[in-house]
Amino acid sequence: MTDYYELLEVSREASTEEIKRAYRVQARRYHPDANPGDAEAEARFKEIAKAYETLADPSKRAHYDRFGADGPSGGDPFGGGFGDIFEAFFGGGSPFGGGGGPAGGRGAGPDLEVTAEIDFELAVFGGSHDVTVRTAVACEDCEATGAQPGSHAERCRQCGGAGQVRQVRQSILGQMVTAVTCPACRGAGEVIAAPCPTCSGEGRTVTDKTYTVDIPAGVDSGSTLKLGGFGAVGPRGGGRGDLYVGIRVRPHDRFERDGSDLHAELHVPMTQAALGAALDFETLDGVEELTVRRGTQTGEVFRLRGRGVPHVRGRGRGDLLVHLVVDTPVDLDAEVEEALRAVAAHRGEAVAEPEKGFMSKLRSALR
Repeated sequence: MTDYYELLEVSREASTEEIKRAYRVQARRYHPDANPGDAEAEARFKEIAKAYETLADPSKRAHYDRFGADGPSGGDPFGGGFGDIFEAFFGGGSPFGGGGGPAGGRGAGPDLEVTAEIDFELAVFGGSHDVTVRTAVACEDCEATGAQPGSHAERCRQCGGAGQVRQVRQSILGQMVTAVTCPACRGAGEVIAAPCPTCSGEGRTVTDKTYTVDIPAGVDSGSTLKLGGFGAVGPRGGGRGDLYVGIRVRPHDRFERDGSDLHAELHVPMTQAALGAALDFETLDGVEELTVRRGTQTGEVFRLRGRGVPHVRGRGRGDLLVHLVVDTPVDLDAEVEEALRAVAAHRGEAVAEPEKGFMSKLRSALR
């Protein structure tokens, strides 16, 4: 069997905190969610969980260091390491581990984060958007108690429910009394003789949940929305953390945003720019008519007030700025080119000579 220290890539002298950090790295690397359908990664993940379960507990670690994994049995009668997976991915400890006294196993669950990628129009006008997050929910089979149906948790006899025990040791200064985490209940203050088989005594299970988020009008990329009480549930009936939704707005093919203002381009042919025209322009609110004056040049800007982005904190909206671009005609046919040359001649403007066709160029070359 692979050495537990090698599995976690730590030395045999590693501290408990170093082992915890190493476990989190390895668990994320080989977690089934990160390696769907990879049986080898799943098996490695289970080995890593078992290694951490053993080395993170001082008594189990001492037992392992002395006898190895195949030595005399001892330690956690429930096995698994299920709660340690919660600790790695949600930050909460198992009800059979951690400190904090009897209430320590019922603290609120951790906050979660998720990114919502939304359409440009949704960011401008607001609306609803669904997000899916991997989270911890109350176990339905045991009703979040962690105990097998028909049973219940009992106060730890060794610590009397305090979660800690006092140890007396001799030093050069005399006797010293220290309080340490109870080895029997690992700080929970309670012992579950018959843990729920569904959640392994955690009182919660991991699943994917989908929530509908209200997107306020005017939100932009980089914004974060807080959904209070939508985070992971705490162990064994603990409260819920919060869910933070980071916003990422998809770019638009016609509009660019600058704060509360929008910018867009309107391409018009040379003739309309020279002679003027009334043109329809599609805004996010619908069609607006723009009047192009005679002699309009590239770079002129139409400002449509109140057609921009709503102010998130406050009333009103920004403006839509339409930048005019005059297009020069290309691929002229003979008739249009002749008409343009007549205009140039009338205005006294020097222009290039007409381009010669292939046969004309060939005859010129043979002369």
